[in-house]
Amino acid sequence: MTVIAGSFPHRVTIQRHTQEKDAWGTPIPGQDKWEDVAKCWANVRHLSGSETIKADADISTVRASVRIRWRTGIDAGMRLLHADQTYEIEAVLPGPNRQNIDLVCKLTQGVTTT
Repeated sequence: MTVIAGSFPHRVTIQRHTQEKDAWGTPIPGQDKWEDVAKCWANVRHLSGSETIKADADISTVRASVRIRWRTGIDAGMRLLHADQTYEIEAVLPGPNRQNIDLVCKLTQGVTTT
């Protein structure tokens, strides 16, 4: 039975960057991959957005705050998947009394114009 708390309505996946290694333990160039660390319920809030032009391409950047229940093992540099979007985790902020943690995230996408 799945119970969804009202304050955590979104399902997210948190991933860490890994790299394939050869028999000697040396990282193999170009063999980067992401592995799941956790799948959990969250509250995803988009705080702000901006659009800029970088290298003659429109880029949109969205800042988000994602609150999840307290857990260890989540660091800046990991990423979060939600609603077919990939967010970079920039900071992990512990909440009071170890009940929640807030993840400061950034979503950057190229914008196509017609």
